[in-house]
Amino acid sequence: MKLQNIRLAQFKNYPQANFSFVDGINCFLGRNGIGKTNLLDAIYYLAFTKSAFNSVDKDNILHDESFFSIKANFEVEDKTTEMLCAVRLGEKKMVRWGGKEYEKLSEHIGKLPLVMIIPQDTDIVREASEMRRKFFDNLLCQLDQEYLKLLVNYNHLLKQRNALLKSFLEKNRFSADQLAPYDELMIPLAIKIAEIRKFLMENFLPIFQEFYKDLSDNQEGVTINYDTRVTNSFEKDFKAQHQKDFRQGRTTLGIHKDDYVFLSEEKPVKKFGSQGQQKSFVIALKLAQFELLKTSKNQKPLLLLDDIFDKLDDKRIAYLLKMMADGRFGQIFLTDARPERSKEYLKDINTEKKFFELDLNRAY
Repeated sequence: MKLQNIRLAQFKNYPQANFSFVDGINCFLGRNGIGKTNLLDAIYYLAFTKSAFNSVDKDNILHDESFFSIKANFEVEDKTTEMLCAVRLGEKKMVRWGGKEYEKLSEHIGKLPLVMIIPQDTDIVREASEMRRKFFDNLLCQLDQEYLKLLVNYNHLLKQRNALLKSFLEKNRFSADQLAPYDELMIPLAIKIAEIRKFLMENFLPIFQEFYKDLSDNQEGVTINYDTRVTNSFEKDFKAQHQKDFRQGRTTLGIHKDDYVFLSEEKPVKKFGSQGQQKSFVIALKLAQFELLKTSKNQKPLLLLDDIFDKLDDKRIAYLLKMMADGRFGQIFLTDARPERSKEYLKDINTEKKFFELDLNRAY
């Protein structure tokens, strides 16, 4: 799979723009604020039908305009397929693949495997459990359409159950009978989701550990523990939380509370890891994600690298460049505010390269 070109209309800071890409490395160069990351986000949108940064679609429309569109051509199995994503204020989002509109956007997820590495990725280590669940759910949803359906159903029921619990709290009146239908639907979903998450970790962990070993200065032992309270007694435990749920006005137990604990020498990396360890952890997570997608899909995912030459140290940059030179990756899209730096780093890599020096005063 290759992204041949992309055509933007009123997406973020682009009134109109057309870009054609090479199969190797595509570099978006220019000063900060020119729109380099917005281009990566447009490519991300093609894979996930949403922005990596703005969850509200209207926030991705160019200021004072009423719609945006992203059109692209992909080469898939030696055939060219067109994709369109369009959002107009007050209307349903439209996503077409090969001229056919999706009834459910979830049907598209996983069709265009993609991994993105951005400076904010250290939040996966540093921030709350939601960030770590989001990372692994992103991977699982690309790998497994069934998992995506389970997760969407669970989250839908969770939202409804929480609304009901909030109304109980406001009225100071609890009804186990009203909660029962949600319990009966959510419990088997939670058990199945937890099983899939556990199975993923069995496959993910050894790949991650190998990448971390290559990236790290110290050969410390690292691991990831999947932390869940969805155990053999989950049905009983979930129903036993009714009064606590009532008092707090929300569902206090379930897979939405799971965490992935990152450990180095049995100590939490979040609390005790150095900046270098945390960066190695994040890069190893992303490379393991890439490797699992590549194996499962039998194709190399698109790789988006935002500002890595500015945010990573020489050792980790050299490791990624070596992987590029070895042909481990497929099509790459990267950004850099310093054109001469990217050209110097990439000059010895024997693959097709294209440099886009961005300037909003000219058409593309």
